Amino acid sequence: MKFRLSGVLAAIAAGALATSAMAEPVIAKLATAGAGAAKPVAGGAVFECLGDVCAARTPSGDTATVRGCKELVRQMGAVNSFGMATKPLSADQISACNESAKK
Repeated sequence: MKFRLSGVLAAIAAGALATSAMAEPVIAKLATAGAGAAKPVAGGAVFECLGDVCAARTPSGDTATVRGCKELVRQMGAVNSFGMATKPLSADQISACNESAKK
């Protein structure tokens, strides 16, 4: 019985790792290019920023949300777009996100 349970737990853990390893990156297009490279943390993920593009290669479940966007905007400034290529934030969500840059 213990052997079967540990096998099930190992399979669940492997599935979780495979899912996170294959997660689509979250990309942000900044309104203004940064002065150099930066690595801000937002939405539970590390973004790599260079020029006017920031990318989180290993996003968490919270990275591609308005909250994740707001956290990035507070550090890097306003964005023109934010999200995964298959599911970007809407114009209204980007507007709400950019309000954080003004605070």
